Amino acid sequence: MNKLIRNKALSSQKPLMDYILKRVDELVEKDGIRRTIFAACPNSISVIKAALRSAKRWNSPIKFATTLNQVDIDRGYTNLNQKEFVNTVRREAERINLNVPVIIAVDHGGPWLKDIQAREKWSFEDSFAAIKKSFEASVEAGYDLIHVDPTVDITIGDGLIISIEVVAERTLELIKHTEAFRKSGNFPPIAYEVGTEEVHGGLADIDTFRKFLSLLKDGLADSGLYEVWPCFVVGKVGTDLHTTTFDPETAKQLTSIAREYGSVIKGHYSDGVTNPEAYPLSGMGAANVGPEFTITEYNGLMELEKLEKKFFDEGRIARCSDIGIILYDAVVKSGRWRKWLFVDESPEDFEAISKERKEWLISTGCRYIWQNPEVLASRAQLYSNFESNGVLAEEIVLSNIEYSMDNYFSAFNLRDLNDLL
Repeated sequence: MNKLIRNKALSSQKPLMDYILKRVDELVEKDGIRRTIFAACPNSISVIKAALRSAKRWNSPIKFATTLNQVDIDRGYTNLNQKEFVNTVRREAERINLNVPVIIAVDHGGPWLKDIQAREKWSFEDSFAAIKKSFEASVEAGYDLIHVDPTVDITIGDGLIISIEVVAERTLELIKHTEAFRKSGNFPPIAYEVGTEEVHGGLADIDTFRKFLSLLKDGLADSGLYEVWPCFVVGKVGTDLHTTTFDPETAKQLTSIAREYGSVIKGHYSDGVTNPEAYPLSGMGAANVGPEFTITEYNGLMELEKLEKKFFDEGRIARCSDIGIILYDAVVKSGRWRKWLFVDESPEDFEAISKERKEWLISTGCRYIWQNPEVLASRAQLYSNFESNGVLAEEIVLSNIEYSMDNYFSAFNLRDLNDLL
């Protein structure tokens, strides 16, 4: 992982992400090419491997936007805590002799944004304290950026939206706490991201967007944190979980406002976006992609399962892995699919859901169960069946994920950015 660029950032007393964004701005002045940083949501070991391999091939930085559902003190559904996640990324990067910057970040860090806190209805005090501990563990592990996102409040009642003043106050408290912890431990500077694209709170319209940034700026100044300012502000730019069209005009408007404060806009829910090339043209600083890679990983495994059945019929393997059935049963049993139901779909009867929707819920829900023992055993059997026939099954799965990632590296104009930095 490119230590030269990281050391340049340290010598300039800037967080790595801030330094890279500054250099990207300088490059626009030089070559006229706008670039958007690609952030992958590392929802499996396969996605981590594929992202690093793609970054090496494109010779570009890669950012990991890591939710606390995925990686946290309790290990999350990847079965990794913060230090183990950083170690995993480092080992995989060393294994392929990677020499590009890897930015590791917390994504959506805020109370009740961990599923268990919302399901179990934790108090604000308990949830807020847990998030602070998570941020401390992330700083200790060597994370480069923290997305501070206190835009959810399950205590205010259904249909009510948290006020932007409260969002700003809680954002300030989390940044102040993290900075105090970082400085007390003499850890390197870290970058910050703020805001959310969700309609339940945060920056849902232009007036609220401006007000939030103004409150945050005044609050940081009053706290003596003049040197701390978020490099990313999350903007609602047309995409969400079920919408794939990016809105360039809204993005340009938000970018113009954010630039006044020294930030750039970050897009979330960029999965399967139909016009990714519009991101850099609109001045977007970065974009997150996540569930799409779970689906491509799942599709790769289903491709292998079809061939595995052919091998079995031809007597080339002793038994099938039953990977499709194992994944289906594990997702349904997990209950995590209920989180993504439409209002007219029953949370009590998975089989009553339409075939198309069930397929989507299984394919995207696999991220929650990749580390289940029965799933690990089935995948190991699948890979073994192929290896005994001279086929590297993992390469087929990784190539599926990489193919999706290549789309973003290309559309975001990231080829050879590492050399230009």
